[in-house]
Amino acid sequence: MQSKEAPASMDVEAVPFEPQPESGSLPPKPLFEPLKAHEMSDGRVQFRKVNVPPHRYSPLKKAWMEIYTPIYEQMKIDIRMNLKARRVELKTRSNTPDVSNLQKSADFVHAFMLGFDVIDAIALLRLDELYVESFEIKDVKTLRGEHLSRAIGRLSGKGGKTKFAIENATKTRIVVADTKIHILGSYRNIRVARDSLCSLILGSPAGKVYSKLRAVSARLAEGL
Repeated sequence: MQSKEAPASMDVEAVPFEPQPESGSLPPKPLFEPLKAHEMSDGRVQFRKVNVPPHRYSPLKKAWMEIYTPIYEQMKIDIRMNLKARRVELKTRSNTPDVSNLQKSADFVHAFMLGFDVIDAIALLRLDELYVESFEIKDVKTLRGEHLSRAIGRLSGKGGKTKFAIENATKTRIVVADTKIHILGSYRNIRVARDSLCSLILGSPAGKVYSKLRAVSARLAEGL
């Protein structure tokens, strides 16, 4: 009979137990300063260009310092008027604190070109939740001739009364430029103002729009 071989002995290496470091002994988290605008774009200068329509050239010349001062001094964005190309050019600087300042400044200049006053458009620099929405009367209803003229008249009202009432009730600013309508405000307020303007375009009498507007603005005030 063949004798059975004893199984080979397995060497087990004892690994010393190392206790895990307690949470209190962890190294402190590194604190990094926020990147500047020119560092986020790898040191490249970013540009924005805003075209100047012919009818806004004279108002731009009159209000140039009111536009230039907040953009250059507060937003730290370089701005110049290109007379040959008839456009306003903006670019970031090495000390621009936030890369979004460039787009805010471009939106501010663009809002002025659409016809908003500087005192209203400058809110785009200071508040993040403001937008400009534009649409045409023909987007709501196809109107021609006198029908189109009457619709534009309904939007403004006698002496601009209807437009001012919608602006005050919805905390927006409205520009009626021929057949184009531009609304400046927050998202919810723009929607309410747009619905009121569309009702006027479709032929609703101003009194009916006022009463509906009062109910909606009361709901907005309550935060519903």
